[in-house]
Amino acid sequence: MNNADKYETGSSDKDTDTPAMGLQLPEDLKRLSIPQCRQLCRKIRKTLIRTVGENGGHLSSNLGTVELTVSLHRVFDSPKDKIVWDVGHQAYTHKLLTDRYDRFSTIRQEGGLSGFARPSESEHDAFISGHSSISISAACGIGRAMQLSGDNEHHVVAVIGDGAFTGGEAYEGLNNAGKGLNNLIVILNDNEMSISKNVGAIAKYLSSIRANEKYITTKHRTEKLLDSIPLVGKPVKEIMEYSKSTLRWILYHNTMFENMGFVYLGPVDGHDIAAMDEVFKAAKAVGKPVLVHVKTVKGKGFKPAEKNPGAFHGISAYELKYGNPEVISEDCFSAVFGRELTALAKKDNRICAVTAAMKYGTGLQYFASEFPDRFFDVGIAEQHAVTFCGGLASMGMIPVFSVYSSFLQRAYDQIIHDNAIPDNHIVLCIDRAGAVGEDGETHQGVFDVPMLTAVPYVTVFSPSDYSELKCCLNKALYETDGIAVVRYPKGKGDEGCAEAGYSDYVYDANGGSDILAVSYGRISRELFSDDIPCGRLRIIKINPISEDIVSICRNYKYILFFEESARNGGIGEHLLSRLAEAGFSGRYRIIAAEGFIPQAAVSSSLHRLGLDGEGMRRAISDAQKELIHEG
Repeated sequence: MNNADKYETGSSDKDTDTPAMGLQLPEDLKRLSIPQCRQLCRKIRKTLIRTVGENGGHLSSNLGTVELTVSLHRVFDSPKDKIVWDVGHQAYTHKLLTDRYDRFSTIRQEGGLSGFARPSESEHDAFISGHSSISISAACGIGRAMQLSGDNEHHVVAVIGDGAFTGGEAYEGLNNAGKGLNNLIVILNDNEMSISKNVGAIAKYLSSIRANEKYITTKHRTEKLLDSIPLVGKPVKEIMEYSKSTLRWILYHNTMFENMGFVYLGPVDGHDIAAMDEVFKAAKAVGKPVLVHVKTVKGKGFKPAEKNPGAFHGISAYELKYGNPEVISEDCFSAVFGRELTALAKKDNRICAVTAAMKYGTGLQYFASEFPDRFFDVGIAEQHAVTFCGGLASMGMIPVFSVYSSFLQRAYDQIIHDNAIPDNHIVLCIDRAGAVGEDGETHQGVFDVPMLTAVPYVTVFSPSDYSELKCCLNKALYETDGIAVVRYPKGKGDEGCAEAGYSDYVYDANGGSDILAVSYGRISRELFSDDIPCGRLRIIKINPISEDIVSICRNYKYILFFEESARNGGIGEHLLSRLAEAGFSGRYRIIAAEGFIPQAAVSSSLHRLGLDGEGMRRAISDAQKELIHEG
């Protein structure tokens, strides 16, 4: 694809003219001068800011990896060399440079480009990436396969952020990569951030290495000086090349990466293309597993994002001229949860709050501000978080782990082994339950219900509004044993009716009908609009299913169960099983998610699944026609 019109600015910068010719990307990056590359990077940043401003998406992480990505494609030969992006939300520039510029305006839109790396989208995307800490493990598998197929010429490159480095799988990958994988290069993109500020021993360790960045800068300054000295400069420079390893040892001593079998290179300035070109070429020539430590600035080139990279990590569409992204608002389920938990913690010093690098995303900033000693950000380590909660609970504390639905999947063993079996009382507050929109398949919150209801003695609440959320949180903390779960969707909800108090369900016979519509969570509120012509049942405590709910359902000839979750193993199937045991002989239909839900606006996803008002009314109308036809 010819991209001349895409990257040509039509003017010269202070260093050099941009070539007035087409660029075949990524191949032609190799022939650009460094000043031309800088101009290209400025153009890319403008494209990123404009597109994310219109579509939403991940801004800070992508602005920080522009030069890094350009250098990668200058030194390596994708797709023969395989580039594995950890999380992939830092791979927007990679998409722009690999045959997707023409479609970049569709990113995160229905039917458009994914916001993450997708092999089905381009041969340049070596592996799927939506969750963190997986790149090294995937690269190990790719690297071994390349060796087994006889490809000893090309490399596999894992690009992982220091935030993802707090995840345990990264170290499992490192531990298995240090011997024999001579085609593996790990690039540690160190911007001192994940989504929230990095925490823990690994962050401190990387900080100590960063303190020795003087090695790279001193090296470049010394070489430049020696090149300028006639006669003696060149011989001295050659001697220094031989003594480089000794100098490195004096400055660094040893790193843990070298102890794990990697050759460590860096830290190097991740916005200095020339320096990265040099270190990447050196990494290719080593012939051993290499870790390249690159230091970048998250949000680089956009001052609001540089000042507050956490707020600009993943954002909705916003008006760029104000530099004011729509982050967690005061009016959303996450914020209501965070404020209510903080209020409860003022009365009970046993309550602790735990997050996996999602303080702001889950609304826990209120709690952290009020009770820093009882707030724990464990980094991107959901497995540790759940077992850590078990440890707190075993000592009489009441831990509350707030986590996105799709990220809780990583901690399934810890839920069962470390908490369900010993009957620890922990509270899992599951944010982003149900359809989440433009982040697509890897982030849809539709598997927590089948996953958790398969575990014995787990209680699950699914509030439909803010008042129910507050009531459910109280019930989960104080009226439930073992593992208690409160799941709620992304975004804004309704206040609800606090005076109504709490019940496990809300039922309205609605004047009598042979049809009963059943649901839970946010979509269940649609059932109680005036023009739903059948019985309506909203379940709030969705697991275990109460005998009252079974009794209500047995009185109907046709039950429609609407579920914003996976059908297989969902509450609809659980209720059907209970009804079958009770002798129910009527019709039963489940309308729920089957397969993976692609990226689209939440409203569009719900419409396509038949879970919006229109879909519910259509299903009820069809059910009425079936009953009439049967006579």
